[in-house]
Amino acid sequence: MRKYILKRILISIVILFFVGFLIYALMRCLPTSYIENMARQKSMQPGSKSFEEWMAQLTTMYNMDKSIIPGYFAWLGNALRGQFGDSWFYTVPVLEKFNDCIWLSFAMGGIAFLLEVLIAIPLGIIAATKQYSRADYTISILALAGISLPTFFFASLLKLVFSVKLGWFDLFGLVGRNYNQLSAWGQFLDKAHHLVLPVVTLVVISVGSLMRYTRTNMLEVLNADYIRTARAKGLSERKVVYHHAFRNTLIPLVTIIGGSLPGLFSGALITETLFAIPGIGYISYQAMIAGDIPFSMFYLVFLSVLTLLGNLIADILYAVVDPRVRIA
Repeated sequence: MRKYILKRILISIVILFFVGFLIYALMRCLPTSYIENMARQKSMQPGSKSFEEWMAQLTTMYNMDKSIIPGYFAWLGNALRGQFGDSWFYTVPVLEKFNDCIWLSFAMGGIAFLLEVLIAIPLGIIAATKQYSRADYTISILALAGISLPTFFFASLLKLVFSVKLGWFDLFGLVGRNYNQLSAWGQFLDKAHHLVLPVVTLVVISVGSLMRYTRTNMLEVLNADYIRTARAKGLSERKVVYHHAFRNTLIPLVTIIGGSLPGLFSGALITETLFAIPGIGYISYQAMIAGDIPFSMFYLVFLSVLTLLGNLIADILYAVVDPRVRIA
């Protein structure tokens, strides 16, 4: 297992190198950029230099005068030293801006993912063990409704009911009007109160797919020959379902759980925008449409690292839940 993990890590490093190069090349080929916008604004000022002169000056200032390959290796050398430069759009160091907004998105995504697992897996098991029953039909309808609901529609519906009609929550924002007058614990509760509707939105729109996936895999396992053998030997239905069937159902679920790691940090662009939550999803989107190459490069490469790490964790979890992998 140690050699396998080491081999996967080395392969992941090679993959990350080429993925980083592709991201850098795409960033350099954007049809517009922050440098062009800045040069255009400065050239329109009275008595200013021409657009071409400002472009040449700003390109040299931001080290964009190199071609793609030398530019990528220059960026890679700085990245290995932990230097990702300053954000062009936010005019602060990339790591500082990233650190300011990532933990808010991580808290939202982590809470939503935990609730999703706690809700979807048990309901999926119930739907599979009571196939074609009223409970199965009810859970399937709820799952399909969650899958079908667009994020913007459901979030707007929550705001209409709980913010406009009932007045239980604010329409948008992360803090209330009297936030600065509250104690530390009161400020924490105020932020938690403002995150209720965004988290509910994330849970409802994502729980359906995992619920259906759990039900489908559980039904496949329950129809296997060894499950019928276990029942014929006189084992209780609870032990057959939760000890034998569910353990084998976990094998495909590991793929979903391992692949969810990037989603915990990527942010939820639509949800964060609708509720005016300054998370990493909305912040990175604003940086990308402005042509902010330093911030966009760091964010996309960070997600690539998380994707490779999630795949590695999934492979390790395979060995935990499936003894055949350890034997192999």
